[in-house]
Amino acid sequence: MNIEQARFNMIEQQIRPWNVLDTDVLALLSIVKREHFLPEEQKGLAFFDTELTLPDGNHMLSPKVEARIVQEIAAKKHENVLVVGAGTCYLATLLAYHARHVIAVEISPELVAIGAENLQREGVKNVTLVLGDGTKGWPSTAPYDAIVVTGSMPVLPEEFLSQLKIGGRLFVTLGIAPVMTATLFTQQVQGELIATPLFETNIAPLDGIAPLSRFTF
Repeated sequence: MNIEQARFNMIEQQIRPWNVLDTDVLALLSIVKREHFLPEEQKGLAFFDTELTLPDGNHMLSPKVEARIVQEIAAKKHENVLVVGAGTCYLATLLAYHARHVIAVEISPELVAIGAENLQREGVKNVTLVLGDGTKGWPSTAPYDAIVVTGSMPVLPEEFLSQLKIGGRLFVTLGIAPVMTATLFTQQVQGELIATPLFETNIAPLDGIAPLSRFTF
């Protein structure tokens, strides 16, 4: 397998056609090697247009969704970002290249161990990886300029509002399978979010989130 050709094909055939046109983001996908953040037996799947099941049973987002998140969040060098559902820390590393600092929260001890090893090996210094439940954000280091939730939620918990700065952005996928919408929220006034729907999707729920029944009585 020609890794660099596979990476080029991923960028040109999957990601660019998905409205990821920011040249800095596209270049970053060649700098941060996605296969380095996967177990040895999955490295050959790193460029496939699909979610991947991680060792603990959780999922890694598809490459095009990860790239779209980085583009929409548009982190800047003076900004602090929260990632809820860090997984193996690939997305956190992408965001860290543009941000001042990233707090990456992961509920799975197995993934925290894998993510910590990945960050150390890749020499990423501005990501703090913590073990914990981020389903209501991570208030101890709030507020944030941007928040990314990597798993789906039926509704957005109110706690996230108080953790987002004025002018801050929040990416989250809301809904119940099979109907979900990836949405970018911005907070121009404290406690008031403006929603911009980005795309329809169906991704795995955030680990630890309480399910919402389809039916009420």
